[in-house]
Amino acid sequence: MELSLATMPTWKAFLCELFLYAVLLLGYFLFVLHYLGGWFKELFDQHRDWFAVAALTVMITQTVGLEIVCSFLIRLTRPKKN
Repeated sequence: MELSLATMPTWKAFLCELFLYAVLLLGYFLFVLHYLGGWFKELFDQHRDWFAVAALTVMITQTVGLEIVCSFLIRLTRPKKN
């Protein structure tokens, strides 16, 4: 018997999605903190206008990426209709 997220009970599928989402969110946070933290700090100290534009761009990109990941996870966990 093949076990996939689509055949799991709803609460188990939700927990799997939640865990995967948490791992991805943590990875994204550490990536931004590690690679963009110094740049954002420097930009904040020297060019506040550009900092605001950069921060909004990162937030919008994060939102679009999150929507793509969530849509994929929902599509993955829903049973296929025949």
